Amino acid sequence: MFPQTESNPVGLSATATIPELQQSKTAVLNTLASKHSRRSYEYAIERFIAWYCSEPRLTFNRSVVVRYRSFLERLSLSAATINLHLSAIRRLADESAESGWLSPELAIGIRRVKGVKRLGRKMGNWLTRNQAQELVNAASKTNLRGWRDGAMVGLLLGCGLRRSEVVGLNLDQLQSREGRWVIVNLVGKGARLRTVPVPSWSKELVDAWLRHSGVTDGKVFRQVLKGGMVQPSGVTANVVWYAVKRCAGQAGINNLAPHDLRRTCARLCHGSGGELEQIQFLLGHASVQTTERYIGSKQKLQDAVNDRLGISVAGETA
Repeated sequence: MFPQTESNPVGLSATATIPELQQSKTAVLNTLASKHSRRSYEYAIERFIAWYCSEPRLTFNRSVVVRYRSFLERLSLSAATINLHLSAIRRLADESAESGWLSPELAIGIRRVKGVKRLGRKMGNWLTRNQAQELVNAASKTNLRGWRDGAMVGLLLGCGLRRSEVVGLNLDQLQSREGRWVIVNLVGKGARLRTVPVPSWSKELVDAWLRHSGVTDGKVFRQVLKGGMVQPSGVTANVVWYAVKRCAGQAGINNLAPHDLRRTCARLCHGSGGELEQIQFLLGHASVQTTERYIGSKQKLQDAVNDRLGISVAGETA
């Protein structure tokens, strides 16, 4: 952290003080709905202010932010990480300008600082269908933690849920609609609501956990003590992380994260003939381009979709 005293009023403009910058940072964080985004932006802004205060600066302007971008590049950070830091700094400038601690002209200049171009695209990790089956089979069926781990894996893999969505899931959201089980009113990224169909095998895993744990209302997933006692408090995102790690270890799968199961769900759906639009609905993506990245869509020239229009030419064409 950096000092916040009136004797050291180094700021990002000629008038802003460290306490004022902290207020601008708080204003930025209050505009973010996602806990993950707030954590990332808070870290990025504090890193920038610490760097800025490491030596005297005249003002918070475009040239200073460009120099900071060069500093981040020298750290060999990824383009995505650098661009996130720059996005946080732009938001900081906007809030400082809103509060009158930075001129609108300087804020506009900072906003015009370009991000770093991404070379290629990170594809992430996913499982084959056989690996996915092995993962589901690997969950212990002999104790409460194993039944809970299996149910979590079932929702991550079968429904493409995010960790935060598993953590926040309430029992009353599991409902029967149109002859099948679904998760209703699921609040995802960007506060978007969606309804998620639950495959029968995923529901069986959840039912097994509920039956053995005795959970009848409130949060679906609860803490389990080493002695096998179910606690009334819900789980954290870390509990979901370690549940996946335990199941992956038992299945002999390395380097598997909860989000990899969401990506696996998308790819297996697509490989089974699922429509891109329906996969987008399932995952709750705002943009179909995001869904395309998850499934690794690419143009198939040898099996082109327009070869199957069912149209032919009658007679000679010469």
